[in-house]
Amino acid sequence: MSTETSPVRRHTRQRAAVHAALERTEEFVSAQELHAALRAEGDRIGLATVYRSLQTLTEDGQVDVRRGSDGEALYRRCSTGHHHHLVCRRCGRTVEVESRVVERWAAGVAADNGFVDAVHTVEITGTCAACAAAG
Repeated sequence: MSTETSPVRRHTRQRAAVHAALERTEEFVSAQELHAALRAEGDRIGLATVYRSLQTLTEDGQVDVRRGSDGEALYRRCSTGHHHHLVCRRCGRTVEVESRVVERWAAGVAADNGFVDAVHTVEITGTCAACAAAG
């Protein structure tokens, strides 16, 4: 575990607006989609500010980020601590999962190779039950 501390961050209206917008959706969204939603609600926030806010929220562990099929970064609020994702390749439905087995495996692989302070991300893709049933 790292001994560094997180920087003290100033609370801003813009970051609060981005966080609130993420609270209103269960899906992963792009920065552009989030920006458009905020603008449609009357917020005059700039796209660069949305990106900066998302970066800060991601660094603070409040937002998950994953890559869409086209490589674009997609964001969603975190509902739990460290976790992994199951992602449907068809509809994008995402389920957060925790696994002590994965945690032990990742720590062991890192230690076996002389790594310390290792972090990891696991994303499992497949087809959700609803999409599979739809054919």
